[in-house]
Amino acid sequence: MTRIALVVSDVDGTLLTKDKVLTDGAKAAVRKLHDAGIGFTIVSSRPTIGMGFLIEPLEITLPVGAFNGSSIVDAKLKPIEQHLISPAVAQRSLDVLDAFGVDIWLFSNARWYTRNPHGEYVPHEKLAIKADPTIIADFTPHLTEACKIVGASSDFERLKDCEAAMKEAVGRDATAVRSQNYYLDVTPPGHDKGTFVAAISKRLGIPTDAVATIGDMENDLPMFARSGVSFAMGNASEAIKKQATHVTDSNERDGFAAAMGIVLGLN
Repeated sequence: MTRIALVVSDVDGTLLTKDKVLTDGAKAAVRKLHDAGIGFTIVSSRPTIGMGFLIEPLEITLPVGAFNGSSIVDAKLKPIEQHLISPAVAQRSLDVLDAFGVDIWLFSNARWYTRNPHGEYVPHEKLAIKADPTIIADFTPHLTEACKIVGASSDFERLKDCEAAMKEAVGRDATAVRSQNYYLDVTPPGHDKGTFVAAISKRLGIPTDAVATIGDMENDLPMFARSGVSFAMGNASEAIKKQATHVTDSNERDGFAAAMGIVLGLN
């Protein structure tokens, strides 16, 4: 078996607890990776502005992936590679979300825009990304800077139906996938967590077989498919677990740290 040279981790539902806490166990596990000469980085559906608080405590020096891997930034969050949703497709996405009556957010590289500051998941997102939204009356002036568009709703079945409608509406012009049961993400086409794994592997000069990945949601499956070893969190659905080479404990029980222990044992 190829030696693991790099670990790429999802953030929410994986590296963090449900209360968005980075545990001491997780930090210690990453330190052990560093000590063993194994690289570590993160890729997430989060916006760039929501990644910065993890860089220092995890001593990340490699590029990280934001917006489901469609943006790659350095450890100081400066863009290395960035892709946008075309304005026409962004408008098409907004129309679908409006039709389903879900809360809508638009993210640029540096800002989070919303028309509704009192949206159900606004407090949750503020806690998660440690940033406040910019309140606007109209998304139109910002369609040219759309890195990600999000539909947020606690009606999971409605959002699931919205996901199907969105996939049909955008076709190959964008990627539409739920990053959480309550978030539907629309991101630029042709880029996902799998393409991030391929890009970072090429940058480091290592085969993708030497990469271990860990996550909990459908948007993590592309990186599972690209890596030699993959871990599904214990809090993932059975469908996700079936696509991984390993299953670890939940994010509430330091499943990330347990998985990193297995990675160290594989080497």
